[in-house]
Amino acid sequence: MPSFDVVSEINMAELANALLMARKELASRFDFKGVEWEIAEEKEKLVLSANDNFKLDALREIVMGKLAKRGIPLKNLEPKDAELSSVGRARQEVLLKQGLSGENAKSVSQSVRSSGLKLQAAIEGGKVRVSGKNRDDLQAAIAHLRGLDFPVSLSFNNFRD
Repeated sequence: MPSFDVVSEINMAELANALLMARKELASRFDFKGVEWEIAEEKEKLVLSANDNFKLDALREIVMGKLAKRGIPLKNLEPKDAELSSVGRARQEVLLKQGLSGENAKSVSQSVRSSGLKLQAAIEGGKVRVSGKNRDDLQAAIAHLRGLDFPVSLSFNNFRD
């Protein structure tokens, strides 16, 4: 029976490339000469830090621009509030959302079921597996899901016949 998976993932290789491009741009920019800035990658988040809040805003804009150019869905990034230390150094965390949360997976599953197509949708961990007898119904389901607005970016993989 044909099926595909609905997932919400960030391509970590593209993320690394975008951050490398941002670091190169920041190293060569005139307005960042003599400014101490840092982009740290951790498992589920990015940590941006700069000398002050103004430079942190500029740093965040550069990083977000590079991520968007490399095709990283900005819906899967959740910037937290900036923190200002006692010495004036600014720091901000940007959380990376990987996988579908329970409520997002449930809404994807319900929208597939309510589309009127003869398909089954099963939640499996951080993904939703959609299966059916007709390949055209699966393609119609992908088009239906692309037309809806979810709080995270959806991608479709593992299309099997």
